[in-house]
Amino acid sequence: MSKKKQAEAAEAEYKTEEQAADTAADQTAEDTTAAQPEPVGQASDVQPGEDWKAKFDELNDRYLRMAAEYDNFRKRSQREREQAYTDAVGRAVTALLPTYDNLERALKAETADSEYKKGVELTMNQLIESLKGLNVTLIGADVGTAFDPNFHNAVMHVEDVALGESVIAEVFQQGFQIGDKVIRHAMVKVAN
Repeated sequence: MSKKKQAEAAEAEYKTEEQAADTAADQTAEDTTAAQPEPVGQASDVQPGEDWKAKFDELNDRYLRMAAEYDNFRKRSQREREQAYTDAVGRAVTALLPTYDNLERALKAETADSEYKKGVELTMNQLIESLKGLNVTLIGADVGTAFDPNFHNAVMHVEDVALGESVIAEVFQQGFQIGDKVIRHAMVKVAN
């Protein structure tokens, strides 16, 4: 390469270094003006307190939602435990209902042995008290009461002028319930 071309290349390199230095100086000047704090009297687009208030509102909202979810979970768990208890008692009582039916038939049967009848009555009373202890109640299905399909199962129909419309004429099998849940509907004969 000739000396003239070397001189031109060196001069071009010097100019590019000079331009780069000028650009860096301009950027440094801009950065220092941007870093200077704003005067107290001037307002910017976003105030520092608004950032924290928004963050606080977001966290407070998340906390309230989490507390509500926990409360709902606690209530749902309580209902599920109560329902599981009611279902378990219902299954156990359903297994005992044939015994109740047999004791009821034994009480209705005619017998000359008073000691036998008294023993069956005591056993029946003890079974009824045990069921009451489990919050199991008899469904009201007496002759002359109104028929309710929610509690009674009509297996027969009879025309009887002495009884009114949709009235129970005879009870074949007693019904049971726990609270509002029916374990077994009462089996009845309905008049008219």
